[in-house]
Amino acid sequence: MTATVTSTSAQPAPAGITFPEGFIWGAATASYQIEGAAREDGRGPSIWDTFSRTPGRVFAGHTGDIACDHYHRYAEDVALMAELGLASYRFSIAWPRIRPDGTGPVNVRGLDFYDRLTDELLGKGIDPVVTLYHWDLPQTLEDRGGWTNRETAEAFADYAEIVHRRLGDRVTTWTTLNEPWCSAYLGYGSGIHAPGVQDPVAALTAAHHLNLAHGLATRALRAAGAKSISITLNPCAVAPLDPDSEADRAAAHLIDGLANRIFLDPLFKGHYPADVLAHIARIADPVWIRDGDETIINAPIDVLGINYYTPAYVSAAPGHPGPLDYPGSHGVKFRSPVGPVTDMNWQIEPAALTRLLTRLHRDYPGVPLMITENGAAYPDGPAENGEVHDLRRIEYVDSHLRACHDALAAGVDLRGYFAWSLMDNFEWAEGYAKRFGMVHVDYTTQQRVLKDSAKWYSEVIRRNGLG
Repeated sequence: MTATVTSTSAQPAPAGITFPEGFIWGAATASYQIEGAAREDGRGPSIWDTFSRTPGRVFAGHTGDIACDHYHRYAEDVALMAELGLASYRFSIAWPRIRPDGTGPVNVRGLDFYDRLTDELLGKGIDPVVTLYHWDLPQTLEDRGGWTNRETAEAFADYAEIVHRRLGDRVTTWTTLNEPWCSAYLGYGSGIHAPGVQDPVAALTAAHHLNLAHGLATRALRAAGAKSISITLNPCAVAPLDPDSEADRAAAHLIDGLANRIFLDPLFKGHYPADVLAHIARIADPVWIRDGDETIINAPIDVLGINYYTPAYVSAAPGHPGPLDYPGSHGVKFRSPVGPVTDMNWQIEPAALTRLLTRLHRDYPGVPLMITENGAAYPDGPAENGEVHDLRRIEYVDSHLRACHDALAAGVDLRGYFAWSLMDNFEWAEGYAKRFGMVHVDYTTQQRVLKDSAKWYSEVIRRNGLG
């Protein structure tokens, strides 16, 4: 279908802005969302293979079995990246391609694929930015408890070292985890993502083991000679619905603890916040946090990746059950989106990104920030002439780039921006119903078409700024 958009041509054009010299322009994807080839060349099943093949879990029964067929079409996709002028490409490694059962023999054919992809990128002058975990945990590890099992964190560090051994001579930037909040709380709390568990204690246990996995992998990568190590979080830009209400401020503080400080504080301060530990203790005895774990998590990193899409406003609501993806948050209510929203029904508020970046810069100084995901889903499709006109996506990205520039002007050390996503893909529980890509993908023919947003973004990159 063709998206219906409202023209803004009658509105005054915003003033032009320029980004700092050396600002990194990129785009991002994730392995299960684009690769396909789910059963080829020795790849083992992941939790998302199991989850998506379970009736009722994913929209219309969609799976990532074929996805964008990037496994076979990577050269074509890298050529598109080069055409757009991308300086960097952020992609993830599928753990079950490398160690099909999570801990056993290494599958050389899996490493071979990422070897070819890395060389293809470098041959086009594109810097490969590797994410080691973007949610596709080997199913065998989940069968043994997944992220509720401490051994998974230890296995992750081994896997990280294996991948670095193969690609470390060419890959400079290594990201351990993508959005551990989602892995823990959506996977084990609300259950709307794989593995589909609904258990608040499991969610909190998983959150700690993901933090531990990051720390262990960071140590392993550093010992192996990795030059730049990062983690990508999706911090919640949370605010009280009524800033003058003490109860609403307390509700926002609780959510901030569960969404943000439970990851950020051990990462940068070497300990969990006291109020978060007290909250966890009201739910369970956190025996999964062992002496020395917080020191491991506190291993120094070189950059913090930030994924941002939408803000959150919360209020105190006695008797309200609270969302399952925030364990123990009964009595807290999230406001429904207001104003313009994306196709995900996510409120659009670029100023919240500026507030988030300045808060992170203030509260956790000394580590550069990188926007590792930002973008919008809209139901855009080819017009009769085959072109894809996605003005709303352009407006979304333009406004959020301006928000990034505002943060830079406020002194935030922001090094780059990766658009989500390079191409339309498997959008997790939404299947193929939501399109985030700057490149349109026909899932029947696998034809790629540059949307207007891709052409616009290419010009942004060329001029290192906005008109």
